[in-house]
Amino acid sequence: MSTQNTFLTEEMRQQVIGLEGEPVTTEIEKGAIVKFAQAIGDDNPFFNDEAAARKGQYRGLVAPPTFLRSVGTSRPEFPFDVPFNNNLDGGSDWEYMEPVRPGDRITAVSRIENMIERAGRMGTMIIQTTVTTYTNQLGQVVATQTSTGIRY
Repeated sequence: MSTQNTFLTEEMRQQVIGLEGEPVTTEIEKGAIVKFAQAIGDDNPFFNDEAAARKGQYRGLVAPPTFLRSVGTSRPEFPFDVPFNNNLDGGSDWEYMEPVRPGDRITAVSRIENMIERAGRMGTMIIQTTVTTYTNQLGQVVATQTSTGIRY
């Protein structure tokens, strides 16, 4: 029976929990919203028909919820090397609070929420939870994304 190597210490966990990446601000363009909606095959007029969208509840174009995937973010820098070369996207949960509109300036900030170590079939895994907060120019949080990354 083989024993699993461990990597992550409690001190290392405490060093990374709460670390934030640099804020990244993106100005949302009307054309980018329309092209994104077309690319994902969403013909909802709120996303791609300004005349129709003006008659709707938002009184103009808004971005599809998944549009925020196209907004730039930055990763927090670790104060130590993580010796795992493989990365796996463990999924994301999103919460939406406000619509994203053309002309908005969305600032994304990613913060490490948790980091744990687990043993898997392929050896030691580091599982990291990151929360990215998307805020508009009015200081309103428009969405949060909680994502899980797995390194092994």
